[in-house]
Amino acid sequence: MRSSSSSPPKTLSMFQVLAFGAAIVTLSMGIRHGFGLWLQPITQAQGWTRETFAFAIAIQNLSWGVFGIFAGMVADRFGAFRVIAGGAVLYALGLVGMALSPTGLLFTLTAGVLIGAAQAGTTYAVIYGVIGRNVSADKRSWAMGVAAAAGSFGQFLMVPTESFLISSLGWQTALLVLGGAVLLIVPLAMGLREGHLSGNASSAVQDQSIGQAMREALKYPSFQLLMLGYFVCGFQVVFIGVHMPSYLKDKGLSPQVAGYALALIGLFNVFGTYIAGSLGQRIAKKKILATIYLSRAVVISIFLIAPLSPASVYIFASVMGLLWLSTVPPTNAMVAQIFGIRHLSMLSGFVFFSHQIGSFMGVWLGGYLYDRTGSYDIVWYIAIGLGVMAALVNLPVRETPIHRAGAGGLPQGA
Repeated sequence: MRSSSSSPPKTLSMFQVLAFGAAIVTLSMGIRHGFGLWLQPITQAQGWTRETFAFAIAIQNLSWGVFGIFAGMVADRFGAFRVIAGGAVLYALGLVGMALSPTGLLFTLTAGVLIGAAQAGTTYAVIYGVIGRNVSADKRSWAMGVAAAAGSFGQFLMVPTESFLISSLGWQTALLVLGGAVLLIVPLAMGLREGHLSGNASSAVQDQSIGQAMREALKYPSFQLLMLGYFVCGFQVVFIGVHMPSYLKDKGLSPQVAGYALALIGLFNVFGTYIAGSLGQRIAKKKILATIYLSRAVVISIFLIAPLSPASVYIFASVMGLLWLSTVPPTNAMVAQIFGIRHLSMLSGFVFFSHQIGSFMGVWLGGYLYDRTGSYDIVWYIAIGLGVMAALVNLPVRETPIHRAGAGGLPQGA
């Protein structure tokens, strides 16, 4: 075991962290990315509006963000295993409830609140905390890219699987099958059991309380800018992920086109997230983020201008896939770089909370404006404008470790 001023003591091997963390994220994110496929089957079967479904998924994203902060606190204090295992159980209960809910309210409580809380405990903030504590700083951004790529592979793997389950078993049975499958996360979480966490930071940083860490981050301008940019990320990807299948069907394209498009987003995001994580070891992460957000705005604009066809959808999905979750590794690596790793899961949870507020707005506004205008056009235009804004707000971010009086100037593990 090695300890230095630049890297945390390792309690788990990097291979073990990445193997088990990637498998967990593959299942958790993979299932989640396919929820848009249920919009039309559920609303048609239940006689609900699209806004009813969209509101439940919006609440899911908001719940994920809120519970993510507390899941991060618990994981930083007691380790990730308990949080991940508990999240898996909630995920299963939420999927079963999603299948059996007879009313919009119960659907919102299960598909929204329960699954949102489950995702908080089984996705990036908690997994990245384990990576931060067990992977040295010189490989951290790359390792986060690998974990994010696993989530993307989950989308590529699970979206076609979910589409097949819906068509062959019906939407309710498909959800029950996924409820059983997600419990595989519990034994996988055993691979992320960590030793005692008290040695994972210097005494100076270790003495920093949760409240002090929160106040320090929330008052820091660069942290605020990262949160603002991540809000835009959530707005764009969740609007597209949930509403694009219905948008394409409204335009006369078959449901298979949407399924293939979502799978292509997942496939190309494997490469996009890995590349972003790798580049984060060599060039300024804020420049990576600004490039991603501006590129999204350009790609969406071209998609709306170009004649719509299956080919144009697949091209859009492939290019957007490269940009899809590629914001995740540089954003979280920057949080670790600025503040250190002692409270990384919690601080990642705060940044992700902003992402989820954007997700709430994107998915809900998509349903709200569609029901009132019969079109998604306004939301597409908002997504373009927000992409430009996010590119600009990331440029002033300071990536250097924050200075702490009495802590030798730099936080341990940064």
